[in-house]
Amino acid sequence: MFLTSDNKMRWLRLLVGAVVMAAVIGAGLLWFDVPVLMFMRQFDCRFWRVLSVIFDDKIWAGAFALAILGLYIKKTVKSDFRCRECRNGFSLRSFFCDFWQKTKNSNVFFIFCSILATGVVIEVLKIALGRARPILFEMVGLTGFFPPSFEWVFNSMPSGHTAISFAALVMMGMLAPRFKVPAWGLAILIGVARVCVGDHWPTDVLLGAFIGMVMADITKWGLARMSLCQK
Repeated sequence: MFLTSDNKMRWLRLLVGAVVMAAVIGAGLLWFDVPVLMFMRQFDCRFWRVLSVIFDDKIWAGAFALAILGLYIKKTVKSDFRCRECRNGFSLRSFFCDFWQKTKNSNVFFIFCSILATGVVIEVLKIALGRARPILFEMVGLTGFFPPSFEWVFNSMPSGHTAISFAALVMMGMLAPRFKVPAWGLAILIGVARVCVGDHWPTDVLLGAFIGMVMADITKWGLARMSLCQK
């Protein structure tokens, strides 16, 4: 979305996108969050709940952590390549150096880094914003922001499921363009599910989707630049 095919960031477009998203979020907080939430809650069903469980942010992170570890082990078994520093003996630094060399150009590594970077941003924002989840509105009519908060019930904005899913699936779409449409479609469905099951406000999902897209672009741009600099 903000990254060109030759790996250049459209920083101006990103700035404009951020301003537009801020305006949409503001409008949602003032006007459409409650009516849209109540409308979509009518469609709560097992499909949306299963989708939410399957594409939990922790499952995304765990699955790709295992995948990248499996890739590293596979390459280690098949090859004895080690960087110059690693040949001098084992150390934590040498391990990470070896890990980087063997995984840095893989699609799995790009997706994992996108998930990881997005997860950090999301957790910081959740705590800093402290937004009350829809369940409090449905139960006692409570809305608003109560920062900072480490409590789940006050960590509604942004949606972690949505952000991580967009970070992973948008990255997949960039790495394998023929799967871009189904990847984006699945990401949107996951976002819709989070509102239908009542875990997030519509603006939580919109902000999560935007952050996931941006972090996927920045991650791919940054990793590609690092690889070029080391050649």
